[in-house]
Order: sequence, then structure tokens, then C-alpha cells
Amino acid sequence: MDKKERSKSASPGCSRQRKSSSDAEASSSPGGSSISKDVVVSNMRSSPVAANQPHSAGGDHRIQPQNRNVSNRSSSAGCVNANHGSRSHSRNQHRDSHQHRHRQGTQESKEQEAADDPDRVLTEGEGTAVKPVGSQSGLIVGSNPSSSVQLTSMAVSQPVYYNWQASKANIKERLAFMFNNEIMADVHFVVGKGDSTQRVPAHRFVLSVGSAVFDAMFNGGMATDSSEVELPDVEPAAFLALLKFLYSDEVHIGPESVMTTLYTAKKYAVPALEQACVDFLKRNLSSDNAFMLLTQARLFDEPQLAALCLETIDKNTSDALAAEGFMDIDLETLCVVLERDTLGIRESKLFNAACRWAEAECIRQNTSVTAENRRRLLGRGLQLVRFPLMTVEEFAMGAAQSGILTDREVVELFLHFTVNPKPYVCFQDTPRCCLTGKEQVVSRFCQIESRWGYSGTSDRIRFMVNRRIFVVGFGLYGSIHGPAEYTINIQVIHTDSGKVCGQNDTTFQCDGTNSAFRVMFKEPTEVQPNASYTACATLKGPDSYYGTTGLRKVTHESVTSGKVTFQFTYAAGNNNGTSVEDGQIPEIIFYT
Repeated sequence: MDKKERSKSASPGCSRQRKSSSDAEASSSPGGSSISKDVVVSNMRSSPVAANQPHSAGGDHRIQPQNRNVSNRSSSAGCVNANHGSRSHSRNQHRDSHQHRHRQGTQESKEQEAADDPDRVLTEGEGTAVKPVGSQSGLIVGSNPSSSVQLTSMAVSQPVYYNWQASKANIKERLAFMFNNEIMADVHFVVGKGDSTQRVPAHRFVLSVGSAVFDAMFNGGMATDSSEVELPDVEPAAFLALLKFLYSDEVHIGPESVMTTLYTAKKYAVPALEQACVDFLKRNLSSDNAFMLLTQARLFDEPQLAALCLETIDKNTSDALAAEGFMDIDLETLCVVLERDTLGIRESKLFNAACRWAEAECIRQNTSVTAENRRRLLGRGLQLVRFPLMTVEEFAMGAAQSGILTDREVVELFLHFTVNPKPYVCFQDTPRCCLTGKEQVVSRFCQIESRWGYSGTSDRIRFMVNRRIFVVGFGLYGSIHGPAEYTINIQVIHTDSGKVCGQNDTTFQCDGTNSAFRVMFKEPTEVQPNASYTACATLKGPDSYYGTTGLRKVTHESVTSGKVTFQFTYAAGNNNGTSVEDGQIPEIIFYT
């Protein structure tokens, strides 16, 4: 047989042998199971499997099955040596068959790779999220069952990123990225209770660096080894706000979460976050929420915030008492407010507010709303209501008919209002220095003259009013020689007892005109009705203007505060010449 005929006779055998080899390879695939097409192998390492991969024209790594039949390989080699053209045709046919198997997701080669290199990371590309491999429990990886790797559930709560560190420019960004992240988390907190429970991942090192409480929890003598810590007394939103601050120094609080965040910051000793919460409350403090925040400030031992709340209540007492939060305060907070001397409200209205609170407290305690129960629940708060500061009309129309006071108390208070000398009563009569309405000024001179000298003697004038007022300052004449400065002491003295009710040492500037210049007391000075007081001013400076044609009786009328009648009389003794008819102290500045 010639050479050509031998070649023809050899080719069919070669084809049949290659077909058998292909069938053998197909049968070696484990039941057609495969890894998803969209998962690719990146960052391949040097290994026997990777080194033996042929390269296509496009540069793709073709993963060759490793479990080959030895007889098939020998038969294929013989066919290749038989004829060069047949060998090229067979090689192309073999490659096409392999590409077809690879496109179908042949798992054999990847299983072998995983067996050879169990540390290999499967990703979708550098810097992208890894799809969980083997998320189904019991998945077998490897072609040999005896050497298979058993993978249990690897699912995580959020994607794991390969080389995420490279995209973070500094340590702050890297730590912020790890906030509420499962990456390297070595402790979990079960926060809240009931249906609101939330499981939060964290990192012991970060928490210990930011909080002494966490440091003791994880590293102290009584440190916990548990990987899960339950916090039933902490709100999830507040705990996340705390962690956000520890990881990134960022403050995330709002009106709904600020109080719970403040509690959490105090519990875990993070003073910077505490201060941020207090500052937030200060910025949002108003008469509408002053009582609510006062209760919380006292609960969390925040004296600075509590003082600001009380100051707001002083300035806006009526609005604060009308707010919803007032009805929800506790008795101790109510007593703190009733003890104050600076509330800007009439005592009758303050008593009515206390009665409304007692009624709400009866409802909270599921008791009947009776006068006896209201008195019992008010407790010592009732003794802090200053009934003697009411007018007799206010008392008769309100407190006397409320049923809260005993008959004896009512009689004693009526005697206090109508009899002199006033009998003792068990309620305070110290005035509340409240300033209501607008500032008012009474003037006692009709004309102004020049040249009033000073030699260290005080200018004095006595006065009396028909209702209680609060004197806040005097109007005084200034220099006739142009702009000048005076050193001055002003006083209000109770004439009969000689008691100095209010005073101030200060200076004032004048511009050379004949206008009266304001000189104010540090605090309002209460002036009781029908009692004699002396206004006193001791000036040191150049000659000044003075008033003449003085009035003995001046009635000042205000739309909001009504009428106040002043009566001026001569102050005996050293008075630097000031009298009812002429002299200094032309104005008294007051509130009702």
C-alpha cells in the first residue's frame, strides 16, 4: 500500500479515537454542575494548573481539565504523528470542543484549582464586591470526593470589598468605612428590645480607644469574652449615633433622637458627644419645650442646660406654663420652678397652673380628681405658692374657692390682706422680682435750669406709690459744660427701717444736653404700696442741670399696666438741696 493510501486509512481511526476522548472528557464532568458564568477568576497565582493553561488569540486563560484518560492521550498523540494536516484539523476541533465546554461553565477545572489553592479569592474584578461562593450549605468543591472541601454558609450582611483600603485617602476615611460594617468585626451588639432589636457589628479596638467604658468592658479585669453583647436599655438609633461619632467624629442627632443619644453618650462616657447634644438642645430651646428639657436636664445631671431652661421659663412664664410639656413634669421639677423669685407671672395665674398640673397627676395615678387628692399630690409645692402676693380680689375669686386650702388657711390669708399689722401666715410673702409689661418712667419736674453743684453730699427725695412696683433705675441730669463722665452711687432706702433695698456703684456718660441720663440698678428693687422710700443719688463730677417747678403727686397711666400714683415729699437731713420743688433725680424708671 502506498503512502497516500496509508494516510487515508489512518485518518478515520484518528477521528474515532478523538471522539472517544471527547466523550470521556464529557463523562468526567461531575453531573454538569458549574460555577455561574458571571463569576470570573482574577489575580491568578502561579500554580501547576495555571502554568499549563493554553492562551487563545484574545489572551484568555483557558482552564484545561486535569483528569485525562491516559489511553486517550496516547491515541491522540499517535494521530498527530500520522499526518500534519489531520493533526491541525483535529487540534482545531479539540479547541472548539473545549471552548464549548468552557462556555457551559465546566466546573471540573475550577474545582481542581480550588483544591490546589484553597486561599484563592474569587472576585468580579479588583475593587469590586465578592459574590458569596458556596452560600448554600453542603456545596462540594473539588473533583475528588475524598479530598473535597466542605463550605458552610459564607453569606455576609453586606458585600465584602477587595482592596477597599486603596480607595481611602486617610485613616479617618478608613475608620468611617468600617462603621456598622462586618469587615473585621470582632463583636456584635444586640441593641434595643422587643421588635426594635437591632444587631450591630463593631470593632473592640475602635470602641476602646473612644470610650473608657468600652475599654473596661473589653480589656479590664472583668472583661467579657463574648462576641455578642446585649444592650436592652439603649435605643438602636442612639447607639448608631454613638458609634458614628467614635468612628468618624461626625455628630448625627435630631429632635427625635437627641435625648436618647445624650443618655447613651453619658452611659459610655463620651463627653464630646454629650456636649454636642447639649449644644443642640440649647439652640432649639424655646418656651414650648422648656419644661420638657428641664425635666431631662435634671434627669441627666446637666446643670448648665437646666439653668438655661429656667431662664427661659422666667422670661416666658405664661407661654411655658401653657405648653404641653408642663403637664408632664414631675413634682420635684414643679417645686424647683415654684421656688424661683424671678417668674414673670402673677401669683394667681401660677396657682391656677399648679392646680392644672395636680389634676393631670390625678389622672396619671388613676385617682379621682378631688380637692383633697389635688392637695395631696401637690405636696410641698402648695407651700411654695405665695398667696400673700395676690390681691384680695384675686384670692377671693380663685384660691379661696378652690377647696385646696383649709378653712383656717383661708381665714388667715383674708386677715393678712385686710388687717394691719398683718398676722403671720404659713405661706411665703417674698416678692417674685418679675418684670411684666413695658418699662415705664415717671417725671417730677416741669422745667429745667442750669448749674447744680456737687460736694460729696447725696441728693435725696422721698416717694410713695399706691401699688407694688419694681424700680430699675433713675434718670439724672448731666453736665452743663459739654460731654462729661460722672461717678455715681444710687440707692433705694426703706425710710422707716433705713434698710437699703437696692443700690449700684457705677459711672455714666452725658453729652452736654439737658436730657435725663439713665443710671440702672443691677437688679430690680421691689417697692411695696403705701410705704415710704427714699431715692438717693451721690454724684461726683462737674456742675449739671437741675429741675424746677416740681410736682408733689404724679399719676402715671399705662394701657397694659393701669395707673400708678407717686407722691413725693421732702427728705430731711443732708440732701444737697434737692426737694420737691427743685433739684436732682428727675425720673424714676420702673416696671409694674
